[in-house]
Formats: sequence, C-alpha cells, structure tokens
Amino acid sequence: MDPQRTYQACVEATGAFVRDLGFSDVVIGLSGGMDSSLVAVMAADALGADHVHGVLMPGPYSSEHSVDDAEELVAALGIEAITVPICEPFEAFESVLARACGGQLEGLAAENTQARCRMVCLMAVSNARGWLMLNTGNKSEAALGYSTLYGDTAGAFAPLGGLYKTDVYAVARWRNRHAAEVGEALPIPVNVFVKPPSAELAPGQSDEASLGIDYPTLDAILVDAVERGMDEAALVAAGHDAAQVADVLRRYRAAAFKRALEPPFPDAAFYVG
Repeated sequence: MDPQRTYQACVEATGAFVRDLGFSDVVIGLSGGMDSSLVAVMAADALGADHVHGVLMPGPYSSEHSVDDAEELVAALGIEAITVPICEPFEAFESVLARACGGQLEGLAAENTQARCRMVCLMAVSNARGWLMLNTGNKSEAALGYSTLYGDTAGAFAPLGGLYKTDVYAVARWRNRHAAEVGEALPIPVNVFVKPPSAELAPGQSDEASLGIDYPTLDAILVDAVERGMDEAALVAAGHDAAQVADVLRRYRAAAFKRALEPPFPDAAFYVG
C-alpha cells in the first residue's frame, strides 16, 4: 500500500462524489479519534477548508482529550466546528426506553443509542444547512460489524471505507510528514496517533478490547482472507493463529448484512500490495 497514492485517491474520490451530487459543503462528526480526523483532513484537501464543517458531540463517557484533540484538529485545518453535546438526548432515551429494555438501558443497547444520538444530530445539521454528511468508518471495523446500524454506518460517502485500520494510520502519518516537509502545521494532532482507539461509549472502553483482537493481527488476517482469497486452512498454514482465524471468519460472515448497508467508498483495489 502506497500511502501517498492512497491518500490522493481518497481525496480525489471524495471531491468528485460530493461535487457530482451537486453539493459544495460537507459535515463530519469529530470525535478526536484517528478516523474522523483523517476524513476531515481529506475533505479539507478535496473541497477547501471553508467547505468542511465539524460537529463535536461529547457524551457521558467522552474524555477531555477527545474534545481537546478535535479542537486542535479544527484549529490546524481552519475549518468551522460546533459542539452539540448528546448527554441530554441520551438521558431522555434512557428514561423512555428503560421499561421496554427490561428496567434499564444498558450494555450494547446503551452504547448503540449514544451512536444513534450522534447521527440524529449530524443528519439534522446536514438537512438544515444543506451539507452532505461524510461517514468516518474503516474497512477493518466494517468487516467484523464493529459499527452501529443507523449510527456510525450513516453518511453519504466513506472516504476511508476501503482502508483497513492499519492503513488509516499509515496514510495519516504520510499526510503529517507531507505537511512537515512543506512547512505547514501538522493537521492531525500527535496525541491522536498515540492514544488507544476508543468509541468512548462505556467507561474505560477501547476498540481493540471490544473487538477481542489488535488491529495489526486483525488486518493481517483480513488482507489474506478478503484481498487474497485465502480460506481457513490456507490462513492457518500461512501462520495465522487458528482460533483467531476461525473467530474472524465467523464474525466476517455474520456481519454481511451490516456491510450491505455501508455507504459507498473509493475503489480500494490498489490499496493492498
């Protein structure tokens, strides 16, 4: 995977998609994480900073650094951003749904409700302002269904939808290096690269713990299985852990219905190599 070529292809595809639909501006949910940060940078490069609008939506489990990192990104890019907290709408859903959910809204239902609160906010802004909403998902998480239907699967186009999580980091590192080489401020805050990825939907939650596998291991299996067409026996023969292979393939098959509802994304045929 060539990070520069991949970055440029994602930027070009995003710009073309937005313009072909007749839109000039986009709206993006900014969490302070890597995926949304990179999508914002790509959108700014594709459309111009004046046409990119971020929405920070801190919730009950958002960390202080998630807001700080998002604000630092906004300042570096020179894009517009607003803050719409989701604590009050989520508390309203907790109250309304408690009885229907067995006495308390908790666990996966509570986590997904937070994600859907954020998408309601983003879509309202999109509708009110006439801005196209961009999705911030990646291929690794879509592969295992680690996403919320009608939550973080929403959006018209996914600039990172063809990129595995490890590729997302590689492309982001290239973009920051490029900025340094031409004397520009680093668009993606350094802390975004070093902190553990987290959806921050529960206390102490981390994405790799929720997935039950680290991203480099997951991506290595997915690349061999999805991109190279290796079956379970071939994957194990290639040196992947048998239990991890079986689990990843099982979850990949089970998530097919979710992937069918993911938004379009740039052609990823050349990303792996």
